[in-house]
Amino acid sequence: MEVLRSKKGFICDMDGVIYHGNNLVKGVKEFVEWLKSEDKRFLFLTNGSGRSPRELRQKLLRLGLDIEEDHFYTSALATASFLSKQSPNCSAYVIGEPGLMNALHDAGITYNDVDPEYVVIGETNNYNFDAIRKAMNLVSAGAKLIGTNTDLIAPVEDGMVPACRALVAPVELTTGKPAYYIGKPNPLMMRTALSMLGIHSYETAMIGDRMDTDIIAGIESGMDTVLVLSGVSARETVDSFPYRPRLILNSVYDIVK
Repeated sequence: MEVLRSKKGFICDMDGVIYHGNNLVKGVKEFVEWLKSEDKRFLFLTNGSGRSPRELRQKLLRLGLDIEEDHFYTSALATASFLSKQSPNCSAYVIGEPGLMNALHDAGITYNDVDPEYVVIGETNNYNFDAIRKAMNLVSAGAKLIGTNTDLIAPVEDGMVPACRALVAPVELTTGKPAYYIGKPNPLMMRTALSMLGIHSYETAMIGDRMDTDIIAGIESGMDTVLVLSGVSARETVDSFPYRPRLILNSVYDIVK
């Protein structure tokens, strides 16, 4: 544990690590206070694409945490950055929440439901048959399929909900064209996170609740890895993967208690 506490930087997932829906995970306030008191560099790196950094800040303020916007980076921002570099001023048909729509707009990407270069899918509560049909036909006509992240499920207060990859799957299956996924564990997002912190990977710990995104992303990026059991993965599921985190903790509170 002392090796972990000595790290200069911490990259933390949000859903299942910091909160479940509208409830903070126990001990998160103490963990954030420790990060600040020890002058650690930290970034909340979420595969969620529905909220902007400002909205995430406001959500945590409502839950009792005061964290500046520059401590957040989302898969929506990563997706917008990727598309703007691949094809500046391109257009996209988008299925997602305002955080994704706004990130794409701010990057110069215009909404297009007729002949877009890309179809972009993120999490949304408004997923419906018409959207699936539109996305399927546009991809079949040549649009490139992009998923904001590879999460299949996401934790909420009363259980789990389908996440991005579950929403992309019908379009992949009906068109036979696989999506390119931007969020964790894509190294594009991890390199950006380390650049934002301004430190090397060996000086950084990756804390997450998912073996298939957070932990593998940390391992492949050369970070120290910590799995917390406050979200998706359980202790008994770790053995089903061919890799392991260095530490398994009940929650981030174990780091500081």
